[in-house]
Amino acid sequence: MNLVHEHITDAIKAPDLIRLRDNIILARFETMKVYAALGAVRTLLDRGVVRAGQTLVDSSSGIYALALAMACHRYGLKCHIVASTTVDAAMRAQLEVLGATVDQMPPSQSLRLDQERRVHRVHQLLAQRPDVHWMRQYHDSVHYEGYKHFAALVSEAVTGPLTVVGAVGTGASTGGLVEALRATDPSVRLLGLQPFGSITFGSDGFTDPEAIIAGIGSSIWFDNVRHHLYDCLHWVDFRHAMAGTIGLLRDHAVFAGLSTGAAYLVAEWEARRNPDRTHLVIGADTGHRYVDRVFARHEEALDVESLRPLEITSLDDLAMPWSVMEWQRRPWPVVRQEEQAS
Repeated sequence: MNLVHEHITDAIKAPDLIRLRDNIILARFETMKVYAALGAVRTLLDRGVVRAGQTLVDSSSGIYALALAMACHRYGLKCHIVASTTVDAAMRAQLEVLGATVDQMPPSQSLRLDQERRVHRVHQLLAQRPDVHWMRQYHDSVHYEGYKHFAALVSEAVTGPLTVVGAVGTGASTGGLVEALRATDPSVRLLGLQPFGSITFGSDGFTDPEAIIAGIGSSIWFDNVRHHLYDCLHWVDFRHAMAGTIGLLRDHAVFAGLSTGAAYLVAEWEARRNPDRTHLVIGADTGHRYVDRVFARHEEALDVESLRPLEITSLDDLAMPWSVMEWQRRPWPVVRQEEQAS
């Protein structure tokens, strides 16, 4: 093991693996998307798609922005972030000190409006500055590359039947990890998490009245989501994700973000039903972005052990606040076509 790192990205890219229960392990990252950004930028440089000194631009709700800024810092590139309204002052300050320029969207309670504004701004920048390279974290499969290193770490550390539990988001983190793991073990299961209101797995007809769960789902289509990789889907509202987040800190002293809390909630339920499988929870980031919205409201949090999902067999039965459906590694829109035909 190399105890002295040449750059901060080497120190923080790999997670700490923490056993929460006999069959639940948390992969706790400071910022998971360092894997995606480093792998993508290094690959693009090696292919000659981008060059040192060039500006890389992308849209982000937070942790990818910081990861991309760090990768640019490491490899001598410039960085421009079109930031979601959810990017807080601490994150923005880090980006600016790292040399990134930031366009931040105005306040909004609409996931769709926030993302549409960001995409529109990216297209404006590309028209004004044809020399910049759009990273397209939502669509460019180059972001799968970095997670092969995460898969190697998991394969070495975890034995026996494995279920990965994580937010779908752009698709690259869970998809990249599981594609690499299944290369040697096709039995690895993947459980994806979505917020209500996300188009990605068909919950766009719903509105979560309390909050946007940034980074878990989307109101726009992501090409990097490979639906056929997922065995099972859970849709979780804000209050249930909050319950998992507070429960994780209360029960295990782990201060993590909202998507991690949602994954912990799901893993607790799944692990009781499948005691013979190890459940690996993807903990994408720390809880610092959620102090006011989540942790300051800890007395309101629901009890994790008292919560149960609605088990459904069709998207037509999808209902808040928490639903679960076996996806069976089917592509989109095959699921909809099958339901319409039945």
